Amino acid sequence: MMSRSKYLPCFSTIVIITILAGACYRDQQKVSTEHAHFPTRLSELDLFEEPISNLISTSGVTPYELNTQLFTDYAQKSRFIKLPIGHNLKVLEGDLEFPTGTLLIKNFFYNKDERAPAEGRTIIETRLLIKDIDGWQVGVYEWNDQQTDAKFLQLGRKKEVSWIADNGSLQNIKYVIPDINDCKGCHINDGEILPIGPKLRNLNYVNNEGNWQLDSWLEKGILVGLNSHADADRLPVATDHEFNLNERARAYLDVNCAHCHTAQGPADNTGLFLEYEQKDPFKIGIGKGPVSAGIGSADLIYDIVPGSADSSIVYYRMQSTETGIAMPELGRTINHIEGLELIKDWINLMD
Repeated sequence: MMSRSKYLPCFSTIVIITILAGACYRDQQKVSTEHAHFPTRLSELDLFEEPISNLISTSGVTPYELNTQLFTDYAQKSRFIKLPIGHNLKVLEGDLEFPTGTLLIKNFFYNKDERAPAEGRTIIETRLLIKDIDGWQVGVYEWNDQQTDAKFLQLGRKKEVSWIADNGSLQNIKYVIPDINDCKGCHINDGEILPIGPKLRNLNYVNNEGNWQLDSWLEKGILVGLNSHADADRLPVATDHEFNLNERARAYLDVNCAHCHTAQGPADNTGLFLEYEQKDPFKIGIGKGPVSAGIGSADLIYDIVPGSADSSIVYYRMQSTETGIAMPELGRTINHIEGLELIKDWINLMD
C-alpha cells in the first residue's frame, strides 16, 4: 500500500489550491506552488453549477472530448479541464505541457436507458487529476444515491449498477470504483503519474458540426504553441469507419492498453508495446511469444498470429474477465463486445 502522505498530503493548516477553491490568485502570473488537497465533498470544488448533477461547468471549467476513449464497463463519461488563472496549455515537441495547478475532471455515469438518454442518468463517480509541485495527484469521489453530491473515497468499492443497453437488454454489473492504488496502476509512466486520454493527438477532435476542438481552444487562449488543428497529429476514432481497420484497431489498443504496454509503463517487461506510433511488428506482438508461460497464455504460442485471432494471446486475454488472464487488468468487469470485434477483425484480416 502506498503511503497517504505521498499521494494525498495532509497538513495541519489545510490549503486548497486556488484552482479548486475557485478563488483568484494574489498574483495571477504566479502558478500556485501549494500541494493538492481533496475536500470531503465534490461540491466544495465549485466545478459545476447547482444542481451539480447536471454537470454544467462553472466559469473557467472547460468541457472536452476525445477521439478514442478508454472502455470502462460501458460507462458514459463527461470530461472537463480547469487551468490556473493566467495560464494555458502549451504544445511542446508534439504534445501538451500542463501548467502546475491544472485540474482534469472525469465523471462516469450510466443513462437509465441508452435508447432514450433524456430519461435520465445515474452518475457513479468522479475522478480528479490535479497537478501540483510534486506531479499529478489522484482523487476519487462516489456520488450518493440522491445524486446531490459526491464524497471523497479513501478506498475503492463495488457498486450495483443497472441500465438498459442500446439493444433493449437489461444490464446488471458490480461496478468497481477504484482506489488510488488502482489509479496508479494505470496512470504510472516511468515512475510518474500521468494523464492517459488527454494527449494532443487524442484531443484533436472534430464534432458533428465540423468544429475542431483544438481550434476553439486556440481562439479562446486555452492552448498556445500551435497554428491550427491541422498542425497536430490526430489519433483515429476507433468507432469511425472513415478510418481504415488498422488505424481504428491501433487507436483502440493505444488508449486501452498502451498506458501499460509501453517501454515506460508497468508492462515494459513483456516487450509488447502497443502505442499508436509503434512501427515494429514484433513489438506490436506479431510472431512474438509471451515472456512467461501460464494461464494468461492458454498454451498459445504468439501474442498475435496474423489471420487467426483465436490463436492469438492478445485476443484471448481481451476476451477474459478472469483475474490473472483478463487484459486490461483494471477498469472493466465485463467484455467490450465492439472492441473485441474490432481487434478480432484486425487480426483475422492480417496478411
